[in-house]
Amino acid sequence: MPRLMSAAMAFSLCVALQAHAESAKPDPAKGQTLSAACAACHGADGNSVIPLNPSLAQQHPAYIAKQLANFKSGVRANAIMAGMAAGLSSEDMAHLGAWFGSQKGRPAAARDTALVERGRSLYRGGDASRGLPACAGCHSPNGAGIPDQFPRLSGQHPDYTIAQLKAFRAGERANDNAAMMRSVASKLTDAEMSALAEFLAGVR
Repeated sequence: MPRLMSAAMAFSLCVALQAHAESAKPDPAKGQTLSAACAACHGADGNSVIPLNPSLAQQHPAYIAKQLANFKSGVRANAIMAGMAAGLSSEDMAHLGAWFGSQKGRPAAARDTALVERGRSLYRGGDASRGLPACAGCHSPNGAGIPDQFPRLSGQHPDYTIAQLKAFRAGERANDNAAMMRSVASKLTDAEMSALAEFLAGVR
């Protein structure tokens, strides 16, 4: 009898664990419901129409969840986003990541085509004379990123990309491989940041 009870208990435990795993699995539908609070700044489908607010559509789901966790903990400083993330559970963050990650991104358009070629050269080749690595090494040649540590950059608003590079350079952003990004950004001029941002806005 004890053995039978032990087997029954083990079976029940397996069922409970499986049910928990299924309930905790990121659910885009739940994320869509939660995303109503995000729409004003990031667009209903994650395609932001506000240049300083990032588009989230087609971003790596785990990366989005990580950013929300970083905002909530204060590792990434932003008063507005800290408030938005404060009430979210880790499951909520995963659901939001799944929703935005499943949406199709709409590439932004470069505003200054004269800068695009310079940005392409820096992004894909870097500048060895200054110890500046190619961005493509971590973010991939077409800007799609490498899940889950290196975000998708293609199609992002130039203003947002520039703002993040400047935040790394100033030491204001402390997450996402901050030491490496600060080193890279410290070697870039404002003009080069603009060139990279223009290239990334339209790269496929």
